Amino acid sequence: MSTDIPQPDPQPGMAERAIDAATDVSRTIGEVAGGLRAAVDRLTHAIEEARKPGRPLSTVAAITREAPLASLFVAFLFGVAVARRR
Repeated sequence: MSTDIPQPDPQPGMAERAIDAATDVSRTIGEVAGGLRAAVDRLTHAIEEARKPGRPLSTVAAITREAPLASLFVAFLFGVAVARRR
């Protein structure tokens, strides 16, 4: 028969806790970076699709090349309208 009293596991030291925290932060940053990369890829694809001939961005680009001052004025008015709503 043994008379040893079982000792509870010691609490992790400050170094172990710091390493665990750094690992968690690193993993979280990796997940966020992956999500951002996926979002940028989807946005890039959407912009490429919209730039094809006959699509909205190609039409806007053509109008802007033909009448840059009128396009700037329309963009300014749109900005004023959006700013007044807020």
